Amino acid sequence: MADEELEAIRRQRMAELQAKHGDASNNQQQGEEAKQREHDMRNSILAQVLDQSARARLSNLALVKPEKAKAVENYLIQMARYGSLGGKISESGLIEILEKVRGQTEKTTTVKFDRRRVMDSDDDEDDY
Repeated sequence: MADEELEAIRRQRMAELQAKHGDASNNQQQGEEAKQREHDMRNSILAQVLDQSARARLSNLALVKPEKAKAVENYLIQMARYGSLGGKISESGLIEILEKVRGQTEKTTTVKFDRRRVMDSDDDEDDY
């Protein structure tokens, strides 16, 4: 009788573990599917908005600077959703947009030298 109860507990525990593991992999799979749908949606919007040369330039930019390409894609998708685009954007139009984004995200670096005075500086020699 104890063996049967022990076996029932084992089966129940195994079923719980399988359900828990199945749910975790199912959630992961759903997350991947959602990412894939979002990626496909972005690509379809960009295909409607950009001509071939502009898409090629944007994909080249994505290889070199993925953050900047993502910012430009977001900007284009936003413009498309609000209807502020007249038609397909050519390569020259994309270059103008890239220059606007560069102007907004350009980081200026400054170097400041802080020279410290030493106790026996050259100024002391002038007193003699």
